[in-house]
Amino acid sequence: MSVSLGLPALPPPVLSPRRKTRKIKVGTVDVGGDAPVSVQSMTTTPTTDINATLQQIAELTATGCDIVRVACPSADDAEALPIIAKKSQIPVIADIHFQPKYVFAAIDAGCAAVRVNPGNIRKFDDQVKEIARAAKDAGVSIRIGVNAGSLDPRLMAKYGKATPEALVESAVWEASLFEEHDFHDFKISVKHNDPVVMVRAYELLSERGDWPLHLGVTEAGPAFQGTIKSATAFGALLSKGIGDTIRVSLSAPPAEEVKVGIQILQSLNLRPRKLEIVSCPSCGRAQVDVYSLADAVTEGLEGMSVPLRVAVMGCVVNGPGEAREADLGVASGNGKGQIFVKGEVIKTVPEHLIVETLIEEANRLAAEMGEPTDEAGAGAPTVTVG
Repeated sequence: MSVSLGLPALPPPVLSPRRKTRKIKVGTVDVGGDAPVSVQSMTTTPTTDINATLQQIAELTATGCDIVRVACPSADDAEALPIIAKKSQIPVIADIHFQPKYVFAAIDAGCAAVRVNPGNIRKFDDQVKEIARAAKDAGVSIRIGVNAGSLDPRLMAKYGKATPEALVESAVWEASLFEEHDFHDFKISVKHNDPVVMVRAYELLSERGDWPLHLGVTEAGPAFQGTIKSATAFGALLSKGIGDTIRVSLSAPPAEEVKVGIQILQSLNLRPRKLEIVSCPSCGRAQVDVYSLADAVTEGLEGMSVPLRVAVMGCVVNGPGEAREADLGVASGNGKGQIFVKGEVIKTVPEHLIVETLIEEANRLAAEMGEPTDEAGAGAPTVTVG
């Protein structure tokens, strides 16, 4: 039996075509051009603890992370890179600050890419030629990572603070140095902790060249605040077609960064949507505890990867209509719930059986589609409250 889903068969609409950028490789992942927007994160383990770092990379991979960055502040970290780069399931980027020698160590270690911070690497401009040659010979790409917190002192003196113009001037200058040495396999980021400044910097930078851009609001904050800031900034840019990779910077476990990043892309139709739960915000009309009901359904279906829209509704005003439009839904009231599958009422169950019944029906639909319900990388389902 085939299951016709409620999602469109044609590619879903996007707010704006992707900006035309050059394509580069980060290991096995294409970045820029017609490649999908990729999601990145960064390990929080000491890089010297190889087992812990590889375990965290495995967790990130299972959550849906495409590319991972690891810190390399010391010689001991550099010595750990070859094993990590070899055993990681996804491409590894080495994060380099202060010491230029670790750029070359990361390239020699087999990392897929190296992130360099021109503002705090000693005499960086003088070493671009050697870095470009080593990276080109090894097939390693570079991220020029300009950051408001470590901008070149000369630009700080010129602009007074890390303005969008200052960030862009730094990025364009460094890009020109690499291109002068015939190296073009790089992407650029111009991060700031203020979403307004960050958005303007990327808008200006996108007008200056066809470089692929890595989006990030640096030091975005704790999970709730950082999610809002990142979603606001990324939405503003991605809706204009600006951005080729993203990293949501949260004071939270890195897997949470990946989940947020994936949901941002899915919300903009830049990544295929998977499980989506539509639930009402509750109101005086609700005859059930919609909050608890939606939470229980979300928890019960966590990890499901099929593109299934599930409606959890609490009253008779919008409930039947929303439930009918979804692939699977419930319209609740008077101590019971009408269960809809593909627009048809299949049964009415007591309120205490609603969650159990929805989970059973969702698993049945997923099985009919021939896909497992616990596929790695699914992440948490989207919950739309409206």
